Amino acid sequence: MGQRIILGSNQAPRTFSGAKAVQQPLRLRLDVPLLGTVFTLLAIGILMLFSASWDFAWQIEKPLGYIFARQLMWLTLGLAIMGVLVFINYHWIARFIVPAMGLTVLALVAVLIISEVRHGAARTVSAGSIQPSELAKLVTIIYLAVWLFAKQERLHDVSLGLLPLGLILGVIGGLILRQPDLSAALTIFILGGMLFFLAGGDIKQITILFVIAVLAGWIVVWFNPTGNVRMGTYLPGLKDPLEASYHVKRAVGAFVNGGWLGTGINNGTVKLNDLPLPHSDSIYAVIGEELGVWGAALMVILYAVIGWRGLVIARNAPDDLGRLLAAGLSFWLVMEAFFNMGGILGLLPFAGNALPFVSAGGSNMVVSLMAIGILLNISRLSAEQREQTERRSFGEIVGLRRWDRRGRVSRARRDRSARN
Repeated sequence: MGQRIILGSNQAPRTFSGAKAVQQPLRLRLDVPLLGTVFTLLAIGILMLFSASWDFAWQIEKPLGYIFARQLMWLTLGLAIMGVLVFINYHWIARFIVPAMGLTVLALVAVLIISEVRHGAARTVSAGSIQPSELAKLVTIIYLAVWLFAKQERLHDVSLGLLPLGLILGVIGGLILRQPDLSAALTIFILGGMLFFLAGGDIKQITILFVIAVLAGWIVVWFNPTGNVRMGTYLPGLKDPLEASYHVKRAVGAFVNGGWLGTGINNGTVKLNDLPLPHSDSIYAVIGEELGVWGAALMVILYAVIGWRGLVIARNAPDDLGRLLAAGLSFWLVMEAFFNMGGILGLLPFAGNALPFVSAGGSNMVVSLMAIGILLNISRLSAEQREQTERRSFGEIVGLRRWDRRGRVSRARRDRSARN
């Protein structure tokens, strides 16, 4: 007996042969390369964090596994939130972005009021456990994507495009600069300009925004003590590595010590000899020593894959809001990674960015996994939309064939009656 295909709106196609039914396997609608890359980074990160953190934990008079255990806790929370976001339509998330932005601003203000100084800056609340500037990056991307999507047709108007954008970035960036956190503020401004460009902003406004950003950045760098010191060591370090900052020299020494293949996990020594913050800002140096140049190069490739899959998801997104979100979130994660790795090697000014999915820090881990959850949600909805389109096309073809079959039978009957 012939086979026929039953199509349902919420079910995978089922093939029947007589009375026996065979359920075809459901298609996995998630972006598998992106998901696999993230889990690979998490696996490498948790191993390297254990290696890089036990000595630091001992120095601060905590159990040797203290930082590792806390990272596992934040990783579990981040994965749980990511899993929820995969199945929540990103359009629904956009409905709550205004209150989320309001809470983020209040959190940034609370940081300044509480003024909990750690490592020369007031960036955290709740005994250093929560860093609102990390959340501000994610919320700003979503907020700008929603706002630019809504104003897309009127971005050429300065009063509706550049000025409101400058106000949004100015408030968030200004509060972060007060902490001070130069790297987070710079990230906010770069992401804002990139999203404005992708949304179709007028080239004149983009040029004005770029000039203002360059001037503001120059003023901040040269008149802010932290920025002045970092630039003062970065420029000479480009000419002669021996003139680089102490941090960069210790990090480069780790790569030299590791060679091509590395010393092996937990066999590094630079982390024991005054490498600043080996479990967080400097963990890429620990990777370079213990996994070698090849291991460090693998990290670069993995982050490049995240950028590639983010662009693929953006290209296939169901609408412009999905495209802006996917492009902004993936660009942010990759930019954070390359700022960290470039700073450690002295190729970029040292900014203090965390290495996503690897560095110790609950706030960065959770918001990074939240970004991945939204990216996977966009890819899932894109796959569902393609399947629905294919089903409609298939249904139309089947309908036309049935109509043609009925038409041919009807004409044959009329011909026989005419001959009789």
